Amino acid sequence: MSATAFDFERARFNMIEQQIRPWEVLDARVLALLAEVKREDFVPEAYRALALSDLEIPLSRPAVEGECMLPPKVEARALQELDLQPTDNVLEIGAGSGYMAALMGRLARQVLTLEINPRLADMARANLARAGATNVKVKTADAAAARFAACVDEAPYDAIVLSGGVAEVPADLLELLRVGGRLLAFVGDEVVMRATVVTRAGEASYHSEQPWDIVVPRLRNFPEPARFRF
Repeated sequence: MSATAFDFERARFNMIEQQIRPWEVLDARVLALLAEVKREDFVPEAYRALALSDLEIPLSRPAVEGECMLPPKVEARALQELDLQPTDNVLEIGAGSGYMAALMGRLARQVLTLEINPRLADMARANLARAGATNVKVKTADAAAARFAACVDEAPYDAIVLSGGVAEVPADLLELLRVGGRLLAFVGDEVVMRATVVTRAGEASYHSEQPWDIVVPRLRNFPEPARFRF
């Protein structure tokens, strides 16, 4: 085994034991996936040495604000909260490098992931193809446009994940959930955000929980709440 490969495997072990487990990620399926899906294969070459570090990884060089991979512990805990099943139809908004979609594709029946930036969408497609993620489809689109029209064709979804921050969860997006389905989003302003899990309990009823605090970059073009002005 080469020194480089050995270093990545040691760093992967440390990531799981020192970052992921202490963040209350104990789901055996999630931990196994983090060991199997090589995160470094989804990171731009310039940042590959940082792939398993506890930080946001830029997806372009020079870095563009908001275009990044979230820290591994955030992705892992989000995956645990979603509790994906083999029959699930999943929607992700914010494909980035395709890593989160690759993880979800291992657990679910199929994944549709949308990316507003064509360059990142191409990156995600290439990364997912190399990883053999044949049940993941990348679509280049502004997900929030025209009341989420780009997401409608493959609805309803058993799970929806927003891989970036939003001020609030749009009602139009919740309507794309199947009854019993769940949505995970990072909701709030830059100073304070909460991981928010919304379950569709009935045709017109929803149950919401906010299990942990986090701050992540915002998704582009999502609606902002009305602000009070003097």
